[in-house]
Amino acid sequence: MPKKKLLLVGESWVSTSHHVKGWDAFSSMTFHLGAEPLVEALKDSPFELTYMKAHDAAKDFPLALDDLRHYDAILLSDIGSNTLLLHPDVWLNGKTVPNRLKLIREYAAQGGGLMMIGGYFSFQGIDGKARWHKTAVEAALPVTCLPYDDRYEAPEGITAEILRPGHPIVAGLDEKWPALLGMNEVVAKTDPGVEVIAQVQTDNGPLPLLVVGNHGRGRTLAWTSDIGPHWLPGSFVAWHGYRKLWLQAFSWLTRSGD
Repeated sequence: MPKKKLLLVGESWVSTSHHVKGWDAFSSMTFHLGAEPLVEALKDSPFELTYMKAHDAAKDFPLALDDLRHYDAILLSDIGSNTLLLHPDVWLNGKTVPNRLKLIREYAAQGGGLMMIGGYFSFQGIDGKARWHKTAVEAALPVTCLPYDDRYEAPEGITAEILRPGHPIVAGLDEKWPALLGMNEVVAKTDPGVEVIAQVQTDNGPLPLLVVGNHGRGRTLAWTSDIGPHWLPGSFVAWHGYRKLWLQAFSWLTRSGD
């Protein structure tokens, strides 16, 4: 049986530092990848992962629906909406191009899987800069983004509460999962088919962690924490359920919605 094809978009960044040593100073730059735990988990699995780094996505993310249909599911992780809205032809040359957020919505409506994974540039993100609120992508997701900085930082650790243990995504997993260190705060939609599979309890009440739904013929999924450090710490990555959780999530996501 051919492998299901996943397109992971984002999960990379460049960090710059300015070093001052007495009278002397210099700058340095480093490049980082955030999806290595997921890439490792998908080895020898029924899924073929294409990892499109954030700095490549502005130019290389498909501009045509037919090209998106090459994939069984699109995974948006820690990448802001501006990267997909501002193709180089728009930003540098003042030309028109297709709106790729609307393409993603149509892709899901026609049966493609769509997932957003949490991070500083997911949902609404740090300082509200991810800007997925009121976009075509948000319209397809099973959750609504807040219109401001939506991070919930939990350095003391927060633990998932499984509300639907029989759901295929979490079936067979331990009742108690390793702690998380943060997540994005969202609101689960009340549309038919939307289910909150897992949540976390906070001082201000429960927050959705894993939410599923449908958009047209496609299945949609929101995981509001990370896929690796820092919000999803090493203890979660090392957990024997880490791989099983993602494999079951992608298996569910890549089947057509009811």
